[in-house]
Amino acid sequence: MRLRFPVAVTLAAVLAAGCGGIVDPSQNNIETFTGTIAPGGQSQPGPHGFSASKTGEISVKVTQITPSSSNTFVGVLWTGRDGNGTCAGSSRSIFQQNNFAQVGLPAISNQILAGSYCLTLYDVGSFATTVTYTVTVSHPQ
Repeated sequence: MRLRFPVAVTLAAVLAAGCGGIVDPSQNNIETFTGTIAPGGQSQPGPHGFSASKTGEISVKVTQITPSSSNTFVGVLWTGRDGNGTCAGSSRSIFQQNNFAQVGLPAISNQILAGSYCLTLYDVGSFATTVTYTVTVSHPQ
């Protein structure tokens, strides 16, 4: 009995790895997106689309806002893509939203399933002028 449990656990781990199971976050793809946000507006040139081919973890971090101040908050919205495969419509499912994202801190961190997604950044009322931003998205390839 003592030998069966470790063998069963090892076998299960090997089978899960062979079936394309959960991806280790250290193996994630990191995509970088840039754009602008006008006061009261959202990401321009529009939402950023990306895809995950496997289940794993997603991490979104705003890495730069220019011009910025120490009190700058930006909204971050992670959604699914529309039925037609674009990020243009309003029928997308919302997976996570953060109205208080700040530069250098994780804005979104969660489990992600294989699929196609969109990321939108927006002003939550803290921008006095148009800003440029850089955001990174870490997700399974």
